[in-house]
Amino acid sequence: MIVTFKTAPARIILLCPLHGDPVNVVLYIYPVLLIRTVTSHMYAELHCISNYSFLRGASHPEELVKQAASLGYSAIAITDECTMAGVVKAHVAAKESDIKLIVGSEFRLDEELLLVLIAPNRMAYGQICNLITIGRRRADKGEYRISIKDLEVATSQCLAIWIPGQAISGKEKEQHYKSSKKLKDIFGSRLWLGLEVFPDGQSIGCYEHAFNLSRQFDLPLVASGDVHMHHPDRSALLDTISAIRMRQSIRVAGRLLFSNREKYLRTYSTLNQLYPAGLLSASVYIANLCQFSLDELRYEYPEELVPPGLSSSQYLRQLTEHGVRKRWPEGEPTHVRALIEKELSLIKEMQYEYYFLTVFDIVQFARSQEILCQGRGSAANSAVCYCLEITEVDPAKVNLLFERFISKERDEPPDIDVDFEHERREEIIQYIYKKYGRHRAAIAATVVTYRPKSAIRDVGKALGLDPQLVDHLAKSLSWWDKREELQVRFEEAGVNPRSAIIDQFLTLVVAILGFPRHLSQHVGGFIISNGPLSHLVPVENAVMKDRTIIQWDKDDIGSLGLLKVDILALGILTSIRKSIDMINHYRSSNLCLASIPVEDPLTYKMLQTGDSIGVFQVESRAQISMLPRLKPKNFYDLVIEVAIVRPGPIQGNMVHPYLKRRNGEEKATYANDAVRSVLGRTLGIPIFQEQVIKLAVVAAGFTPGEADQLRRAMAAWKRKGGLGKFQEKLVNGMLERGHDRGFAERIFEQIKGFGDYGFPESHAASFALLVYFSAWLKRHEPAAFYCGLLNSQPMGFYSPSQLVQDARRHDIEVRPVDVLESEWESTLETPAYQGEIAAKQPAVRLGFQRIKGFKADSADRVIHARNNHPIQSIKDIAKRARLDKGDLARLTEAGAFKNLSGHRYQTHWQVRGLLPPSPLLDKELKVAESNQQYAPQKYQEETPVVLPPPLETDDLRADYTSLGLTLGRHPMALLREKPNAPFRRCKTAVELRALNHGRFVQVSGIVTGRQRPSSASGVLFLTLEDETDNINVVAWTRIIETYRAAVVQGRLLKIKGVLERQASVIHVIAGHVEDLSQYLEHFSLKSRDFR
Repeated sequence: MIVTFKTAPARIILLCPLHGDPVNVVLYIYPVLLIRTVTSHMYAELHCISNYSFLRGASHPEELVKQAASLGYSAIAITDECTMAGVVKAHVAAKESDIKLIVGSEFRLDEELLLVLIAPNRMAYGQICNLITIGRRRADKGEYRISIKDLEVATSQCLAIWIPGQAISGKEKEQHYKSSKKLKDIFGSRLWLGLEVFPDGQSIGCYEHAFNLSRQFDLPLVASGDVHMHHPDRSALLDTISAIRMRQSIRVAGRLLFSNREKYLRTYSTLNQLYPAGLLSASVYIANLCQFSLDELRYEYPEELVPPGLSSSQYLRQLTEHGVRKRWPEGEPTHVRALIEKELSLIKEMQYEYYFLTVFDIVQFARSQEILCQGRGSAANSAVCYCLEITEVDPAKVNLLFERFISKERDEPPDIDVDFEHERREEIIQYIYKKYGRHRAAIAATVVTYRPKSAIRDVGKALGLDPQLVDHLAKSLSWWDKREELQVRFEEAGVNPRSAIIDQFLTLVVAILGFPRHLSQHVGGFIISNGPLSHLVPVENAVMKDRTIIQWDKDDIGSLGLLKVDILALGILTSIRKSIDMINHYRSSNLCLASIPVEDPLTYKMLQTGDSIGVFQVESRAQISMLPRLKPKNFYDLVIEVAIVRPGPIQGNMVHPYLKRRNGEEKATYANDAVRSVLGRTLGIPIFQEQVIKLAVVAAGFTPGEADQLRRAMAAWKRKGGLGKFQEKLVNGMLERGHDRGFAERIFEQIKGFGDYGFPESHAASFALLVYFSAWLKRHEPAAFYCGLLNSQPMGFYSPSQLVQDARRHDIEVRPVDVLESEWESTLETPAYQGEIAAKQPAVRLGFQRIKGFKADSADRVIHARNNHPIQSIKDIAKRARLDKGDLARLTEAGAFKNLSGHRYQTHWQVRGLLPPSPLLDKELKVAESNQQYAPQKYQEETPVVLPPPLETDDLRADYTSLGLTLGRHPMALLREKPNAPFRRCKTAVELRALNHGRFVQVSGIVTGRQRPSSASGVLFLTLEDETDNINVVAWTRIIETYRAAVVQGRLLKIKGVLERQASVIHVIAGHVEDLSQYLEHFSLKSRDFR
């Protein structure tokens, strides 16, 4: 390539070979640089970062790919900085846009060099992934460290583009010359110099420096764009995210930001004005060298699970047959045998044996350690999974649809979700790491993105807005607010959205919503491979110690068809196991899940009344309201109960027709026997996803695979569309088979309802088992049930305070934290009184873990000292348990010393009188205790002062601050006694039960929960708690908008409204809302808010 410079009369000619293909290029340099080209218009962008270079790129990978395609680029490389986090999304977009995607990554080396590595083949891709892993694993999360020395080890297949930029100082030039030699030694003919030119006044310097390096080290040049956004309109957002990254306002960042809007995908005409044709054609030459596609990635299953002498298929069959004999000792039903044979045949054909064996091994380990676990999701449709004891849904009792789990037409790996006790899941995770090694196992990532509140805070800081204003705006948002509602919220907060600065602020907030902020750890999706995982996808450190994550999320994994094992945590499993352990310890029994009586009438009777607080899956407001209407009488009713209160059935208008038919108000009708076989158990109403799939087969002639494609389209149609092609096939298929058009259209509308969320029957059945177990415990062993829930927090809808209130309403005696009695967790004790329900129920003693800030090791020392010798006084236990001032203060605030001192004030006085500990005395004390010669004496307190007890309100405040609950009177009981308090005319929850439907009422209570389901058309459900029970309040959209601040932020509300009664279900429809939170000043009370 011949390059000519011309400035005034001077003319400079440089000779730079481009892989032996000379191209004549003439450069004319005037006061403004003008570049003329004489050949090719082809171009491939080889240096492009997306917003997965967190807070650097201002466009999504998909936007970059689609824009490159629309500009007619030959190819585009996504080269995010030391990451592959965005490349799968780019890959999917490239296939849709029909443009070649090049996979690569940008690195800033320790030697202050900027290098882009790209993958021409599968081996090079693995080398880049491994290099990213090396750099990330040796640094803190979010950082990396890579030097030239690291490139020497395994980059033999990679192509490299060095971006030297402009060397300003002589020292920089000298460093670049040294680096050129090193990089040339490593990469040889696979190294190019990237020239990135922008109209920023530095172009001449960049050209001169690049040409000098090129001539001296015989390095070819290539044009690249340093792209940070797909369109120049994103420049303001680019400045904003750059300022956020620098933790500066845009004004302060100033010159550290890009000087112009040119870091975007530019048109050919623009590029032709800036680069010689040879440099543009060089980009296409490099692109043509790159033949790698992510479609080449193939998952390699762990193979060590199969015993020698057996194939994976033989071993899976062996395990399955063993499970058959165990599950059906008298012999399996004929249709179950047919299911098993069908599944094993398809598993073998699809080569999924190792996947099943991997999950089986993990589940067997859990059972060997007595860790409760249960598979769910689509895997519960598998008879093989049931035989392997991965799932508990009996195919002899529930209609399974294996195609919901594995389908030839779908051609993607199955997905098995297994729930484990949430407090013991770490044992499972460490078992996986130990068995397969960290080089072969890692957890999938979750991409944490900008949501309205975080966007407002970060953009506000970047724009330099007043911090108080920004905080006020962020707090004014509700968790359900969508981006289109932001302008309204700003107006409500007293901000004029039409002012220039606020308009820009709002525009940038909306633009940044959904942008990735960082990678986090998936709830449990594990990738396990046969070879080093880092050659498949980069691995980096997680925040949690001893955890590593891959750089792809579950959607990326699904897009590439890779295997994922979901090791999930489920609190109810922990709670059930702890409850059963406590029952067996207290009663000297041998209760286990298998011995819990099935179809217990008393359990169903309890559920029919809506008494389900704390019961898994049926404790939400909607479920509690549904239980008295559906009146479950058997296990299959519970399966329906779990599935019917979901957006799919609700929005598909399936709930009311089903209830009418169930209650005999409407007759169930079926078009023919085929439809009856599918919908008979749900009275002609499709409630489960499997029914929709089967209905498409029997009523419209779909193949099972086509029906599964319909299911997938159902799940995505609101986001992506795609249901139209199925509508015509479904309706015409039904018409051809004699169904009327009305029936066909109604079924299709119900299918659309499932687009939000519809439960598979197998999934609902898995959950229904846990519903039954937890409900049985609540009915027959309520003390252990509540104790298990308290010891498994945080979990579920209800706080410890609400659980304790419910326990006491069920006549369970709950005792306070006490240094003389309490263990770390809550325990069962012999009761002092016999209630109507709890005639044989033990009392619950609250444990030290309820005390905010009190540590387990401090509790262990108290328990150890107490077990050695009875505690005589506060001074005695303070010395023997070596309690510091913080420990003593926390125990005092929790009231744990009351049986020693009488009340909190007296405890405070006695604790203040304790002498500071002496190191010498501590040493002697340890020796004496180890020899068990130390017998404590009852200390004579140094002062005879007796203080008056605290007021009841002071005790209550201390209870809520320290424990989050109280065993004293409810705050509402005290507030009603206040003179002139606005609660006198308010009905209690118990009093509402005696009132008629349609009555105007006033109620008040502490807000314990807010729920706004996506299926509820803007309705907000509030739960208020008073001294007698919970009050359910319904706030319609108009009320929410009118009393927004009170509804969203109020802790104590007074509601005026109309009472609605349906059977035993009572609601108050809010007409007026008043925030009385000022009456709860100093009380640490917080609601639990849910979508």
